[in-house]
Amino acid sequence: MATAPVQTKLISSRRFPSLSFIIKASRPGLWLTAVWFYLLPLGQRHVFNSAAFWLGLLYVTFPLGLMIYGWNDIADADIDSFNPRKGTFLFGARGSHEQLRRLPMQIALVQAVFASIFVYLDGARILLWLLGLVLFTAIYNLPRYGLKSHPPFDILNQAGYLLVFVLSSWLNHTPQLRWPAMLFGALFAMHSHVFGEIMDIDPDRASGRRTTGTVIGVIPSKMLICALLLLEAGLVWRFCGDFWISGALLFGVLWFLFDALVLWRDRPYRLIQMRVFMLGWNAIALASIPWVWRTATLAR
Repeated sequence: MATAPVQTKLISSRRFPSLSFIIKASRPGLWLTAVWFYLLPLGQRHVFNSAAFWLGLLYVTFPLGLMIYGWNDIADADIDSFNPRKGTFLFGARGSHEQLRRLPMQIALVQAVFASIFVYLDGARILLWLLGLVLFTAIYNLPRYGLKSHPPFDILNQAGYLLVFVLSSWLNHTPQLRWPAMLFGALFAMHSHVFGEIMDIDPDRASGRRTTGTVIGVIPSKMLICALLLLEAGLVWRFCGDFWISGALLFGVLWFLFDALVLWRDRPYRLIQMRVFMLGWNAIALASIPWVWRTATLAR
């Protein structure tokens, strides 16, 4: 009789680390960015009484993150084993061989559940959307030939995040964003990816992996971020006339210039600093979501 509580405790101890790993694999630290993208096409539209809206909002957090970043964790298992950022809810999982072996089936199961619901709500075109998501993710993570190791295509591949805009418009029956807003979203995803490469530059170099960051170096990568932010600011100001978003992007340009020339220059960020950056971005994203929806400048 005494063995029953012991067995229950052992099962629970195995179950909770597995659940923690799966959640970390979806990178909760990037959920709010996906939510920001999902809400962008819906500015001033009252969709909050729609089940499709809430299901789509749920999907772009854990399920979409599990698909994109979980697949990435499988492909980068060797590099992630000595990456100090990994093994956290902010930056992604560091899984055991057994956890990574089970992850593809878990990813497929979660996607199948939501694909079935979305097909019921919106029709078979959702399958085309899911195919596009699979293709963008697969092309990036292919062994040896994946775009993640072939700069500058590692950056250009981030345009796949525009699929979040498409999904939002389809599920909520709203027009697709105009090309300036689409281009802004693609550039935003690209500069965010370059920043991630800067944070991972030491593990990537140690493993011999080629990225835009490892090829051109830290300071040129920060200058590249400045150039992308300038393009984003120009697009938003010229075509949307939004002073505040343009101003925030220009502040980002000044920050990265100061970072590259005065603060860290080519020195690596410490883990605590990377956590502060990520928490700060999430705070900005959360605070700006109501304002971006209310003004709807990018959705007009």
